[in-house]
Amino acid sequence: MADRRLQVFHAVARHGSFTRAAETLFMTQPAVTFQIKQLEEQYNTRLFDRGHGRVTLTPAGELVMAYAERILGLTEELESRVGELTDELSGVLHLGTSTTIAGYWLPCLIEGFKRRYPRVLPRVSVGNSQTIEGRVMDRSLDVGLIEIVTEEPTLERRHLGQDELQVIVAPGHPLAAQPTVRADQLAGYPLLHREPGNGIRDLVDQFFSNAGIPYEDLNVTAELGSLSSVKHLAAHGLGVAVASRAAIGGEIKAGELVGIPLDPPLYTPLEVILLKDKFRSRLVNTFADFAAAEIARLAEERD
Repeated sequence: MADRRLQVFHAVARHGSFTRAAETLFMTQPAVTFQIKQLEEQYNTRLFDRGHGRVTLTPAGELVMAYAERILGLTEELESRVGELTDELSGVLHLGTSTTIAGYWLPCLIEGFKRRYPRVLPRVSVGNSQTIEGRVMDRSLDVGLIEIVTEEPTLERRHLGQDELQVIVAPGHPLAAQPTVRADQLAGYPLLHREPGNGIRDLVDQFFSNAGIPYEDLNVTAELGSLSSVKHLAAHGLGVAVASRAAIGGEIKAGELVGIPLDPPLYTPLEVILLKDKFRSRLVNTFADFAAAEIARLAEERD
């Protein structure tokens, strides 16, 4: 088992903040400060420079960080290998997912996985695809489920499938009776857009750009980080939006929203991402394989 002080040091270095490290480790900030002070006293040197609201590593801190990552990685590998001898998956799975995947695909994934492996504890973080990608790269997440095709060379990606994007409007909206909607038709209405870094936002911006409509010409009435907020405002007639077909099925069935295909059709990718050079436990590999098979099955059932 790695020294707790190294775990605390690693968290502070990764987040660049004592406060964020404390939140991640479920510790108080004074307790984090005490652990770092003990480590600095042991090595008789300062490991962090503090200033401008952020902490950075000193040269000595950089050296300790390099060894801390190796030690913590080996500890994780040891615990995983010993656990695998029991032939029963267990432990914490640090999983990150985009908001759309969290709203539709994730509950079914977690339910199915927990039924098979009840001793696994999924610890789920939700954010936009760009945020989840960054957290997999900085090793704070074991696996990510996102809606962008990453180009990062340090990441391994597995394509799970795709989901159609549709325009959503309130019943009675002028577009509601249209069989499909083109970019030039959509651009004339107030747009409920997703926040920067969201995968669907990037696809929608590209959809308009391909039609010769720059972002500056769009009538963006709100930028929202919550899918439920997008659906709520669209259902109440405050604008039009573009959302994943999987995520709007309930509202369409209930008559709260109308979904209209885009012309030309637009699809969002569904991807699993993992860090290439990080030791990957059987738990992480098993979940990635399960997610790929389960999303394919759910997509087939939905269609």
